[in-house]
Amino acid sequence: MCKTNDRESVRSDTKRSKTYDIKSRLHPRNKHRERYNFRLLIESYAELSSFVKDNKYGDKSIDFSDPKAVLALNKALLKHYYGIISWDIPDGYLCPPIPGRADYIHHIAQLLSQHNFGKIPTGKNIKCLDIGVGANCVYPIIGNHEYGWSFIGSDIDAVSLDSAQKIVDANPTLSKNVELRNQKDPNDIFFGLINEDEKVDLTICNPPFHGSVEEAQSATTRKLKNLNLNKEETPVLNFGGQNNELWCKGGEQKFVLNMIRESRKFSTQCFWFSTLISKQTTLKNANKSLVKEGAVEVVTLPMGQGNKTSRVVVWTFMDKEEQKDWIKSRWKNKQ
Repeated sequence: MCKTNDRESVRSDTKRSKTYDIKSRLHPRNKHRERYNFRLLIESYAELSSFVKDNKYGDKSIDFSDPKAVLALNKALLKHYYGIISWDIPDGYLCPPIPGRADYIHHIAQLLSQHNFGKIPTGKNIKCLDIGVGANCVYPIIGNHEYGWSFIGSDIDAVSLDSAQKIVDANPTLSKNVELRNQKDPNDIFFGLINEDEKVDLTICNPPFHGSVEEAQSATTRKLKNLNLNKEETPVLNFGGQNNELWCKGGEQKFVLNMIRESRKFSTQCFWFSTLISKQTTLKNANKSLVKEGAVEVVTLPMGQGNKTSRVVVWTFMDKEEQKDWIKSRWKNKQ
């Protein structure tokens, strides 16, 4: 059974009006801007049909408070839109909302294009490091399918890496383009992970949001109640001690500030560093830290889904000439 993710809201048809057809806050290239077409999704993944019911508007939908239904929806979306043959996650691990994950990839791709004469650099020569790939391996799935990028997926959790490896091995396009690595020290982000003289074009990260397991449980309980669970119902939670997907000591802010400090040491090995940030306080302190560490260029990419607002902060330590040399050596004529 998968956990619902309290970092990003998944808007069901029961939360919209009849005229709500386009999710205009999603990136224009996002395949999920229109409401879910359950007929097509069921054609791709028949098991989804048992979870699809008519809502109060007379439209087809699922119960987004039901982890099994969300898991089935994700399987259908990944198969229909991204060609994934086999995908599953262990009980209790994060079941991510696909539209929000796709939005991150499309926004970061657009940023790359703005530094590449308006053309998105594509192909396996573009290497992306996913910090905290998780058991679901969703960012590599989307980034490889949409832009052909190759990925390094890192994690500190052995169960997550084992699950992600099964996904990679079961899907031929991923097996050629995704490498998984174990970050042995949970206090490090890049140290012990990026090899000496290795080049990475960009990093992405959806950092742990909460500062404790109790905080994560409380937030999930509130979200499930907002998804129309009866108040007397007890939400099914499985926050095992091995699971660092939703929380870490110090929460989002400590994780992000540590990432920024470490990134300075890899300033010549990576073009763009990036991370998702949900809290305004984290954003403010991250910008201060980036100034302190000497980032040459910092960009904030606004993102939103439903009523949920977040942003991606992107930074580089390379000046304009170094950026030009990087693009010429790694991107030009290699797409």
